[in-house]
Amino acid sequence: MRTGEVFALTWDDIDLDNRIIKINKTVYAKDRNEIGRWYIGTTKTEGSHREVYICDTLYSILLNYKYEQDKNKKEYGSMYKKYTIERVNNKYGKLVEYVIIESKSKRKMVNMVFTRKDGTYSGTDVIKYPFKIIRSELGINARFYDLRGSFATTSLRNGCEIKDIAEVLGHRRIETTEKYYISSTEKDKIQVAKSFEKSLKIFNSII
Repeated sequence: MRTGEVFALTWDDIDLDNRIIKINKTVYAKDRNEIGRWYIGTTKTEGSHREVYICDTLYSILLNYKYEQDKNKKEYGSMYKKYTIERVNNKYGKLVEYVIIESKSKRKMVNMVFTRKDGTYSGTDVIKYPFKIIRSELGINARFYDLRGSFATTSLRNGCEIKDIAEVLGHRRIETTEKYYISSTEKDKIQVAKSFEKSLKIFNSII
């Protein structure tokens, strides 16, 4: 998932019974104003609307995370931050986006998935510090978004079809996946040569 897609998730988007995540929106920041900073809009492209299967590892993580979040809600009680999503129309009255704002009422409350312990929603800012640590202490110049490329490359190396990988990533064209998300290392190139050599040996043994 794209960074904005991940942090736009609400618990309504996650079907734990059927192990599916429904991706249909993204979150982005604007200059802070009187009604809020984080806005929700449509995904990058129409093809980005998709459903992603929840594997066993992620299923376990989400269950544990939800348990901890529910425990935090009880611990903080009325001090736990609540949010609602309100329409933002243009001057002609047409809906253009939604804004996430803190709410004192439970009416129309939206349950954002990724929040701080007290319920504070900080959008994609929540990953800034962890990746700062990754860069400064581990010397790895990586972004959260780069995990998409790691997923695509690993899945392809493990025998998945490029078309299936593209659909999970939300790409309409497999060329996008191949050009920008699949990486190649020296080890991969050596493996190509070894694989071809193995094929030749099998062929020669047959003839």
